[in-house]
Formats: sequence, C-alpha cells, structure tokens
Amino acid sequence: MGNEQLEVVASVKIEASSDLYKIVDTLNRTLKQEELMFGLSLDKENEEQMVFTIYRT
Repeated sequence: MGNEQLEVVASVKIEASSDLYKIVDTLNRTLKQEELMFGLSLDKENEEQMVFTIYRT
C-alpha cells in the first residue's frame, strides 16, 4: 500500500460469523475503484464480536 493514508469512514462491532470475510472480500473487489477499502477483525475485548471498518484510500 506504500505511503497511502487511510481515513476511517465508519466502524461498527457486529456478531462474529465465519462468512463475513466473504462480504468484505466482495466489497473490496467491487468498490476498489471508488477509493474505498473494507476491513474485518476480531474485537480484542470480545472474541464473539468482530469489527467491520470502512476506509477511504
């Protein structure tokens, strides 16, 4: 990614699901040209939740 700055547009905690990565992958592939990037990570405080984040590149 180099020296690109990422701006957090929104972030939300959601219930963990094994299929969420498929949605994030599809969003990243589909909206890359719109200068948007999507992230998904386990919540450090509660492993039953995930954090979904939208970034502007």
